[in-house]
Amino acid sequence: MRRVLLWFKQDLRLDDHPAVQAALDADRLLPLYVFDPALLRPCAYGNRRLGVHRARFLLESLAALDGELRQRGSGLLVLQGDPAQLVARLAEQLDIDEVLTLGEIAPEERAQLATLRARLGAASLRELPANHLLRIEELPCPVQELPLVFSRFREQVEQRQPVFQPRPAPARLPALPDNAHAYFTSLPSLSQLGLGEPLVVPNSAFPFSGGEPAAQARLRDYLWLSQGVRRYKETRNGMIGSEYSSKLSAWLANGSLSARRVVAELRRHESQYGRNESTQALWLELLWRDFFRWTLVRHGAALFRAGGLKASPAGPLRLDERFDSWCQGRTGMPLVDACMRELASTGFMSNRGRQVVASYLVNDLQQDWRHGAAWFEEHLLDYDPASNWGNWAYLAGVGNDPRQQRLFNALRQARQYDPDATYVSLWLPELRGVPQHLRHTPFLLPHLQLDSLGYPRLERIPDNWKPYLPSAA
Repeated sequence: MRRVLLWFKQDLRLDDHPAVQAALDADRLLPLYVFDPALLRPCAYGNRRLGVHRARFLLESLAALDGELRQRGSGLLVLQGDPAQLVARLAEQLDIDEVLTLGEIAPEERAQLATLRARLGAASLRELPANHLLRIEELPCPVQELPLVFSRFREQVEQRQPVFQPRPAPARLPALPDNAHAYFTSLPSLSQLGLGEPLVVPNSAFPFSGGEPAAQARLRDYLWLSQGVRRYKETRNGMIGSEYSSKLSAWLANGSLSARRVVAELRRHESQYGRNESTQALWLELLWRDFFRWTLVRHGAALFRAGGLKASPAGPLRLDERFDSWCQGRTGMPLVDACMRELASTGFMSNRGRQVVASYLVNDLQQDWRHGAAWFEEHLLDYDPASNWGNWAYLAGVGNDPRQQRLFNALRQARQYDPDATYVSLWLPELRGVPQHLRHTPFLLPHLQLDSLGYPRLERIPDNWKPYLPSAA
């Protein structure tokens, strides 16, 4: 009798899951997820790696996965502890023949798999293709020869016209091992994890639940029902509401949704309704995600260093009270503060907002980019190591870009993407009583008036903001 342990990590789905497919011929199958409490302890940058919003989304995703498994005659065992240690112990106690899991791309997680492989006794460890869009055999060249610049990567990929044929979730799964039921307990709550319950924020741009069913529902809606994908290029720089972008990133990040499934459905949509600039733009965003993933595979720990992939001293390394003001949404620059408060309140922020606040931290406040990346790691619902650290390094000028830095004029961005100050008004209630034309520039108000609002004063007005100040100022 072949007994298999299926170890889920950031792949919380049954659709298009190579390890699930590989487990179908087992006689007994134990699906497992291990929550590592180390994620809740302070990391090298002082904050924890998992915050309340992503933890809430994770628990919802685990509950949904358990439900999907139970419908197929199985169930999800969730344990807390060191993953390599617990998987090895379970394999021994339950007489497991093989551990199946998806491969990893980040150094710590790859080291964890190596540790597990060394600890397993009679059981073997088999790694199936990771959550890439392109599998290694579909890349245009060996990983170590991949282009360092996205435009070249895109050219090489599109010359080959990859075809994606994801395999659907199985109708049934092998039964659980007879002696596994004693290990099952209920999912921990956020309070039991020491996080508390987040408040429901009606303004959230991501009012969605975790888990594969919710992910599939959103994909159906965006591509087939509302067909929001056909307007993606025009709306993608929006900042308010749930429909300005696909909102698939959080499910992609924890693996409740397969990138290959998204592209397969996108191609099916295009075959029925035609390709346009918006469907092409969504494809490019998914390709960017894969570019960052393969960049991390290639360069490993270098992506997390101050000098990034360029191994240069580029970028400030200081950290002072201005970083704390940035985290709290109290810099005195309204667009930046509104974005940071949305992140803290909901775990989400628009792509435009992410670029603006990252550039502001690095270029205007002259703070260490790695601390900004770590703050995003804790708070973002859709945190993904490759995309998060890759984008931060890119903006800090130490990543995949021949340019030194990506500079964003924060006030110009505010005028362009929030012309009526609607977004700022949504997240900064203290500025709602300020005349609309001054909500992006409250630092022009008299000192006593600004002090009475309880909003911080900007210390210095950058010279490049002057063309975007109110004409009467």
